[in-house]
Amino acid sequence: MTPDPLNTLPLIELPSWAIVTDKRRAHIARVVALLRTWAQALALSPVEGQAWVDAGAWHDALRDADEARLRADTGDYDRPFGMLHGPAAAIRLAAQGESRHDVLDAVRWHTVGQSDWSRVGRALYMADFLEPGRSFMQADRAFLAGCVPVAFDQVFRQVVRMRLEWAIREGKGLAPETVALWDHVR
Repeated sequence: MTPDPLNTLPLIELPSWAIVTDKRRAHIARVVALLRTWAQALALSPVEGQAWVDAGAWHDALRDADEARLRADTGDYDRPFGMLHGPAAAIRLAAQGESRHDVLDAVRWHTVGQSDWSRVGRALYMADFLEPGRSFMQADRAFLAGCVPVAFDQVFRQVVRMRLEWAIREGKGLAPETVALWDHVR
């Protein structure tokens, strides 16, 4: 792969229908790099490791699409706009033949969480939050990212808690899936 001059990470192959800015592409590359690092440290099978990478590469493929397109793609006219890119991407992936339900569920629910996720969904949820390009709580998030290979479930619980606390502090609504995820891990 050719290095990405934006962040010296490899370019990520996105679906032809992806709508992403250069900044978003760099975020996706950092998420994938983190997932690859964890997959290697955990000695995942090649099949599971590829599922992690694919989920990371596809999770924000429609993050920069406009609201009208995402609402039309999902048929969802109720949820906040920021929650639609995952479901829209999962719908498109399935229409193109993606059949790994764990990957589709990871992409679909990566913004809000899902209580019955497989490990790929939990890994994506953590990587999306812990990737090093985000500017907040950098030392804390880097520490947690380093702990994932030795304390996967404990770090997942902590990330769920941190994301929930942020949503409450910012006055954001809580999706029913987020509440169910917290009830599952606490």
